[in-house]
Amino acid sequence: MAWLFLKVLLVGVSFLGCLYPLVDFCFSGETRAQKPNFVIILADDMGWGDLGANWAETKDTANLDQMAAEGMRFVDFHAAASTCSPSRAALLTGRLGLRNGVTHNFAVTSVGGLPLNETTLAEVLQQAGYVTGMIGKWHLGHHSSYHPNFRGFDYYFGIPYSHDMGCTDSPGLNLPPCPACPRGERPSRSPDRDCYTDVALPLYENLRIVEQPVNLSGLAHRYAEKATQFIQHASASGRPFLLYVGLAHMHVPLTRTQLAADPYAAGLREMDSLVGQIKDRADHTAKGNTFLWFTGDNGPWAQKCELAGSVGPFTGSWQVPRGGSPAKQTTWEGGHRVPAVAYWPGRVPGNVTSAALLSVMDIFPTVVALAGARLPRGRHFDGLDASDVLFGGSQTGHRSPLRRGRQAAGHSRSSLRNPEGDSSEMNLSFLSLPPLPYNQPGMSVRFESNRLAEALFHPNSGAAGEYGALQTVRLERYKAFYVTGGARACNGSVGPARYHEPPLIFNLEEDAAEAVPLEAGSAEYQSVLPQVREVLADVLHDIAGDSVSRADYTQDPAAAPCCDPHQPACRCQTASQTMFPRAGASGNETGVS
Repeated sequence: MAWLFLKVLLVGVSFLGCLYPLVDFCFSGETRAQKPNFVIILADDMGWGDLGANWAETKDTANLDQMAAEGMRFVDFHAAASTCSPSRAALLTGRLGLRNGVTHNFAVTSVGGLPLNETTLAEVLQQAGYVTGMIGKWHLGHHSSYHPNFRGFDYYFGIPYSHDMGCTDSPGLNLPPCPACPRGERPSRSPDRDCYTDVALPLYENLRIVEQPVNLSGLAHRYAEKATQFIQHASASGRPFLLYVGLAHMHVPLTRTQLAADPYAAGLREMDSLVGQIKDRADHTAKGNTFLWFTGDNGPWAQKCELAGSVGPFTGSWQVPRGGSPAKQTTWEGGHRVPAVAYWPGRVPGNVTSAALLSVMDIFPTVVALAGARLPRGRHFDGLDASDVLFGGSQTGHRSPLRRGRQAAGHSRSSLRNPEGDSSEMNLSFLSLPPLPYNQPGMSVRFESNRLAEALFHPNSGAAGEYGALQTVRLERYKAFYVTGGARACNGSVGPARYHEPPLIFNLEEDAAEAVPLEAGSAEYQSVLPQVREVLADVLHDIAGDSVSRADYTQDPAAAPCCDPHQPACRCQTASQTMFPRAGASGNETGVS
């Protein structure tokens, strides 16, 4: 933990104004080659069908649709979990929750966060010479050393968790509606309404709360402003940059827009405008050298009724008559299949639709490889470098054979690691190898028929089963459920957990709605079942032998962000002083709240 002590010391001393001459955020001397910049934008609770390029019924994402026309759109792209914290942890670590320890959401009063022994993408790129910034929702721990500034981000501007986890003075649209922050005596939170009135929603700039409660109506504008300023300042510094933007859209509460007949559509347009501003700034500042990746953290929150998005054709029809929603918090397609677009003029081919089975976890190893960096040692990764899909014209991704004894040409999910004690940089020469006939993303497996098959694992995310457990398996066009259940639906119903042994198996190629499972006695089912069992046994065996972490989910009221405990709902407002990384100053130079 010596590194952590040193980092806390540096931040503390820099706050006192004593260390600025010792910290240099600009390149000095020659650079070997120009490294690419990365902008990762993560939407919140956005449905697959909310992207116009995916679903003809949607007409509200003009900028994203244009980005898809100029880049690559992924139609079989998946969040690593179906709820906020686990999905974000997997994005930033390239590892499932059973490995990184984050299996469910953190609370306002959470003491912990993403385990400190997990290495984030921002930390890897920092070590590779990148300026790193984050704008928006974090939700991976805000107390003490779990704050973004301690997890690899030089600059942070945003909210520590979902924006419905604190009151505001002008509440947005929510179901049920929540009251404004109190100005007199502090009331207690009403559990039946799930509204927070005891602690206002805070807005951070670096380590300092600059506004509590935050003004939600102006948050999108401020995010766009800070993101574009960061791109400008980082580019001017001469260093490559990573910008991670965690949008508030399309999570409730939605912004109140006057004269909006359809608040959700208005919210989509506002989000699309924000993304367009970020893309335009990146194009203006560093077009041709900036890779922009847009995706979502999970599917729509169906219990919010008309304030929730569209799953498109992935309706989870088997679950619907059995109660509950087959969207967010579930392992039905609507819960984890998300929109995704990659944009990099001159590198990623334009107007391409990819059917490769990919995951949010693939962003980590892909970016690390493109940055010329190396993966952290002594751990296994579930994400895979998607370079073959992005640049090689492959529609089925890159190879990833099964670990235990059935090796084929290429590299497995577990081989995307540097073994403990190996100080050499990871050999990524395989990225330029010609594709094999069965290049597949996800975890690829060699069966007795000597072929590679793609597989992906969907962790339980709250609707049924133990948090983080892998009881839903995607194997090529098939999907097997060992447990099913429905999250709370618009009508208030909840689908109880049902355990299946043998599992339900759907053919997604013929049944995208997951309406009718295969007959257990059919030849098709019997041929798929042993393969499902094999890939699931392998990943569980791999996790059992891996270096895994455990998140601290304990809670303490003292851990809640509060800039003035003497005021109702911690109300305060201070002057925001934007401090981007620059020569002679640390990005963590604001005070600890």
